Amino acid sequence: MRPIRPTIAARGGRSARRRTSPALAAVGLAAALALTATACGPTEDNAGGEPSASASQATDDKIVIPDDLKDRLKEHGVDLDKWKGGAWKDWSRDDWLREAEDYINPIIEDLWDADRMREAEEPDRPVAPDISGDEGVTDPTPAPVEAVPVKTPYTASTPESGKLFFDGPEGSMVCSATVIKDPAHPGKSNMVWTAGHCVHAGKKGGWYRNIAFVPSYNNTGKSAAELDAAPKNENEITPHGVWWGDWAQTSSQWIAQGGPTGGEGAPYDFAVLHVTPEKGSGKSLEETVGSALPVEFNAPAAPEIASMTATGYPAAPPFDGQKQLQCADKPGRLSITAGDPTMYRIGCTMTGGSSGGGWTATGQDGKPALVSNTSIGPVTAGWLAGPRLGAEAKTIYDSVSGKFANQ
Repeated sequence: MRPIRPTIAARGGRSARRRTSPALAAVGLAAALALTATACGPTEDNAGGEPSASASQATDDKIVIPDDLKDRLKEHGVDLDKWKGGAWKDWSRDDWLREAEDYINPIIEDLWDADRMREAEEPDRPVAPDISGDEGVTDPTPAPVEAVPVKTPYTASTPESGKLFFDGPEGSMVCSATVIKDPAHPGKSNMVWTAGHCVHAGKKGGWYRNIAFVPSYNNTGKSAAELDAAPKNENEITPHGVWWGDWAQTSSQWIAQGGPTGGEGAPYDFAVLHVTPEKGSGKSLEETVGSALPVEFNAPAAPEIASMTATGYPAAPPFDGQKQLQCADKPGRLSITAGDPTMYRIGCTMTGGSSGGGWTATGQDGKPALVSNTSIGPVTAGWLAGPRLGAEAKTIYDSVSGKFANQ
C-alpha cells in the first residue's frame, strides 16, 4: 500500500520521477521579492500552542520579519538572505526542519510560474505492497470506479478545489487540496485542507518547502499537450492566483509514524494550511473563490453513508496531472493497524497527485461537507482510502483557526 503521492519533476533536463515515499509535506519556503515568514508556533505535543511571533506589514507595504523569528530560524541554520537566494534547495538532513513549531514558508514571488507547475506532474511508478487482503473490520475490496472529468470551468463547478505545489529533495511535487471554512473568520477563510504527507515527510523527514495552493488550477481542463502548445494564459492556469502556505499543521501521529509503505500513519494523514496571496488583492481566499466547505468531524460510520465523492488532480498514468477528476462511491472500511481509527475506502481509479484532495458527503445540514481526504491506495490503483476525521483532526483545525483569529 502506498500513499497517493504527489508527482515530482526535475528541472534542467533530468527526467521526471514520481516520489514513492508516503509523506509529502509542504513547508519551509524561500523568500524573494515578497518575503513573508510564519511564526514559531505549537509543538507536536501541544497542537494548540500559541505562536511566538508573526510577520507584520510595514507602512511602505513591505513585509517585516520580527527579530525573534529571524533568531529562531538561524538556530536551525536558516539565513533568510541566503534562503531567498536559493539556499532552500539544500536538503541536508541536519538542517531539515522537522518539529511542528519549525514550519517556515517565506514567499518567493513568481517561483511557481506556469512552466514550473507543469514540470511538477510526471510521476514515477509507485512501489509498495497492496494490503487489500487485511481482515478484521476491513470490508471487501471495492470494485474500481472510473474517475470522471470535472465539468469546466472549475471556478463554477468545484470552486473550493485546487492543486498544491511544493518542493522536496527529489524535486517539485504536487498534491490536491480544498478550501475550508474558518470559524474565526466567517465568509473570509484563508484555510486549506490537504493530506499530512503533502506537508511533512513523516518519521524520516521534515517539512517540505515552497508550498503553494492554486485554486481551480487549469480552469478549462486543457491537457498537458494543449498547455504546451498554447500561449501562456495565467488567468486560465491560475484564475484566482497563487496562495502560499504561511502556516501548516499536521498530526503528531503523522510526524512520528508516517512512512512510505504499508499505510504507516495513514489514519492520521491530514493537515490544515493557512494561506496568504502571493499578489494580494485584499480579499480572503474564500471571498476570492466564492466558496469554502465546512468540515464535518466524526462523520457517520461508513455503512451509514450513501456516497462519498473524492476530487483531485491525478498525475500518474493514465492521467497527466492537468485535469481535475472525481470518483463517487459508497464507502467501505479499511483497518490498517489494530488500535488506529478505521479508514474510509472507495473504488476509484485516480492515481498519484490526487493525494490530499477532499472527500465530500452530505453533512448534517443536508449540504456537502468535507469528511476526509485522499491518503493511500494500492499499487494497481482501483481504490482510495482516507482518514476518518475525529478529535485529532479537529484539534489541528481549531489550532490553525485560533492562531490567526485576531488577524
